[in-house]
Amino acid sequence: MLIRTRRDFLRSASAVTAACWTTSGLFAEMLTTPGMTEGPFYPDKLPLDTDNDLLVINDSTTPAVGEITHLSGKILSSSGKPMRNAFIEIWQVDNEGAYIHSGSNNADNRDKNFQGYGRFFTNSNGEYYFRTIKPKPYPGRTPHIHVAVSLNGNRVLTTQLLVKGEPQNERDGVFRAIRDPELRETVMADFKPIPDSPIGELAANFDIVLGRTVPDEHDHSIKGGISKPERFNSPGGRRGGPPPGRPGRPPQ
Repeated sequence: MLIRTRRDFLRSASAVTAACWTTSGLFAEMLTTPGMTEGPFYPDKLPLDTDNDLLVINDSTTPAVGEITHLSGKILSSSGKPMRNAFIEIWQVDNEGAYIHSGSNNADNRDKNFQGYGRFFTNSNGEYYFRTIKPKPYPGRTPHIHVAVSLNGNRVLTTQLLVKGEPQNERDGVFRAIRDPELRETVMADFKPIPDSPIGELAANFDIVLGRTVPDEHDHSIKGGISKPERFNSPGGRRGGPPPGRPGRPPQ
């Protein structure tokens, strides 16, 4: 089935997710999503367009280059409750391996049509959706998408999404810092071809389970901006510098 719109995609994704969540005992086996480093390339200047479609900037008729990917999932509390109006951000390199950051490597070859950063508020079922490209490798790093989640203006999780089955994963220091094999599984997603797509689109599902307990008084309403990015978070929650054993500039 060719998925033509965001609504169509979320509807199909929800059907699969619903089937999983009705499986007896499944939630008891779920693990919280571990934090991973933000890295140095969170945008130092946000693009003019910050919506959830990273392939087209404003009214441009020229799309970004790359394997078109429909990225969706749910944001859930530690008890499995869908988080409505959770604020999710993603940022990643373009098809040439360049971030939208003044200090990015390969900046001279940056794809000017790739937004590089997007944001979205989850719906009443905790669902989010982005249209982007399949992540590309960056010098010293396996392909990945940076992900941050905020609630009521407070950053509650900074992590990364990796491509399941990517050979470079096992050589990636940031990924290897997650020692638990089961936790490693929670930061990877399959990037699967969408059947009958004439342009070879991909779909990836990445559910996020927040490790901290959300206070009962959280009313899921939007109360303004987000907190300052928490720089250089390690998988163990360490702040203020690179992960242990990785001197100098932190990984991206």
